[in-house]
Amino acid sequence: MQESALYPIVYVLGNGQLGRMLRYAGAPLDIHVQPLAFDAPLFDLPQNSIITAEIERWEKTPLTEMLAHHDKFINKNIFGYLADRLSQKSLLDELNLPTSPWCLLAQPAQWQQVFTDIGEKVVVKRRMGGYDGRGQWIITHENQATITNDLYGETIAEKFIPFDYEISLVGARFQNGETRFYPITHNLQQNGILRYSIVDIEFPKQSQHQAQAESMLSKIMHKLNYIGVMAMECFVVGEQLLINELAPRVHNSGHWTQLGCSVSQFELHLRALLDLPTSELNLVAPSVMVNLIGTEHNQSWLDTPFSQLHWYGKEVRPGRKVGHINLTHPDKKILIASLEKLWKELPLDYHSGLNWVLEKLK
Repeated sequence: MQESALYPIVYVLGNGQLGRMLRYAGAPLDIHVQPLAFDAPLFDLPQNSIITAEIERWEKTPLTEMLAHHDKFINKNIFGYLADRLSQKSLLDELNLPTSPWCLLAQPAQWQQVFTDIGEKVVVKRRMGGYDGRGQWIITHENQATITNDLYGETIAEKFIPFDYEISLVGARFQNGETRFYPITHNLQQNGILRYSIVDIEFPKQSQHQAQAESMLSKIMHKLNYIGVMAMECFVVGEQLLINELAPRVHNSGHWTQLGCSVSQFELHLRALLDLPTSELNLVAPSVMVNLIGTEHNQSWLDTPFSQLHWYGKEVRPGRKVGHINLTHPDKKILIASLEKLWKELPLDYHSGLNWVLEKLK
């Protein structure tokens, strides 16, 4: 393997779609990015290299054990810290940042206290793992027996929040403490999986929420001395933002930046890791990302104006992220026309979400 003449090799722990898109983003800058499967064989790490990750948790293998404890692994202690919802929520409380009321669910005898102190309706989440709707349960007095004995001590209970809508903020911190942020993204999840993201700086309360979110994410990244891209998902409840989850990596809700911004989140992550000069992030135009979930490839998508298809090359299975489509254009009428074309070409279960996107753009 050849070392880049200009920059260190960037090894990515994990070889899913995020690692793949980091590799694409590095190529134009001659940054060699090498995603690694968890079960890949051990090798001697070149002197001129650094390590990052595309996921917070990984299976224990000889390679992951070697890389996860290596001094070249940027943010190595932060991945596990934020992957555990107990320590993540404790960090938010320590920083006095708003999140839903919560507690560690330690034992069955705790339920009455949970319903009294947290709320009559709670969301129980696994501390580790559990994403895209998995490992989460909505619990009331009537169904608390759903939580089996093996889950106590391994889950937290949060108050169920009837939020107005969901947003996320993707940003990065550089080695000198400078930060860059994208415009906040409005998101729609269905069955616990992100399906649509939309960015438009003309949304109501955009500047207010942008300032709030940047202040919160900055506080988190500075506290952790974090380097690279981090994402923060929030519930909007009236005038308040409540932090739902943090992801110390590039994030699904930032995929729109590949077409809709001057620098994509993947390139920004590499720039931050390597401490490269980076101008302010400039939005190209209103942008939309459509996640392709368990859906067979359709070549007609390629004929959609002002769009960009990313197909991950995975076996198509129900509930699995197999690709995404980015769309952007300064004229919302043209953007809407492209989305209406897709509306006809995507399965029926996409229609309600696409209607949500179209309504927000009108």
